Amino acid sequence: MTLDFYKGKKVFVTGHTGFKGSWLCRLLANAGAEVTGYSLNPPTSPSLFEIADIESDVKSVIGDIRNFDSLKKAFDEAQPEIVLHLAAQPIVRDSYKMPAYTYETNVMGTVNILECVRQSSCVKSFLNVTTDKVYENREWQWGYRENEPLDGFDPYSNSKSCSELVTHSYKNSFFADGRTAISTARAGNVIGGGDFANDRIIPDCVRALEKGEDIIVRNPFSTRPYQHVLEPLFAYLMIARAQYGDIKLADCYNVGPDECDCVTTGELVDLFVKYAGNIKWVNKSEKNAVHEASFLKLDCSKLKAVFGWKPHWHVDEAVKKTVEWSRCYMNGGDVRRCMDEQINDFLKSRI
Repeated sequence: MTLDFYKGKKVFVTGHTGFKGSWLCRLLANAGAEVTGYSLNPPTSPSLFEIADIESDVKSVIGDIRNFDSLKKAFDEAQPEIVLHLAAQPIVRDSYKMPAYTYETNVMGTVNILECVRQSSCVKSFLNVTTDKVYENREWQWGYRENEPLDGFDPYSNSKSCSELVTHSYKNSFFADGRTAISTARAGNVIGGGDFANDRIIPDCVRALEKGEDIIVRNPFSTRPYQHVLEPLFAYLMIARAQYGDIKLADCYNVGPDECDCVTTGELVDLFVKYAGNIKWVNKSEKNAVHEASFLKLDCSKLKAVFGWKPHWHVDEAVKKTVEWSRCYMNGGDVRRCMDEQINDFLKSRI
């Protein structure tokens, strides 16, 4: 797959000022898409959206996904053919501090964007991006499949489970006539240059490197499926394109790395140290910490079988690219150019 399909397509992206949203907008802009983004102001300072000047790539509308009237106005002006819904409150630990806000954003935000789609006649393809944490996590050793029960434990995970159910209900209730293809994509943990979020291990590593401090690791033995941010973004665009042409492909899909890239947090940090050099990490496991799953991975055989998809950058390469971008940023380099070079490297790896 190339991205030629998106040239000239009108695409509406919620959450475009975030880490994943910024990389997605750059991908779409490079492909020649007409992108409208709707989101709050960037969630971090610094932010990839600002330092890579993503605003120049899109029509950027700053607004709250919870505000239906504001969202509908931007949506109606854009008249999109494709909608990619990324807007969310994405941090597990923050969801314990702000549970109501998390549900309002992640559940009612999904309702609001689906209402926009329902009340329009322009959208042919809609994709709701959720998370691997939507599943009822039984801490077992094999990957979760799309037909496993949904029931996230914490407010973030549970709100994304609810977002999945909302999407499924709207699909059955309002789009059974086939006018719009509706899918969800459940992605694993992503890493890459430009993630400045709190309570994420790779951003914590980058901050420690910048300050010349030890990396503090809270849960070194937790296992997660890690992948470079371009892996799921490419999969989202693949799904959205495929169902645009064939509504029978609309479904829910896991998007994650291969088995070998489900690693512990400690192993991930070891890779960061390998490429960053001159830094070490220390185990600061927290007593009485809020609940976070200790083991989680996905079975992505459905995505592979339906689309012939496979991940291309293993976790080692993903960390290497993340350090490369971070060094560019810390040294005052051209981070936008670095993004484009990594995008080109990624696309070449798929040929």
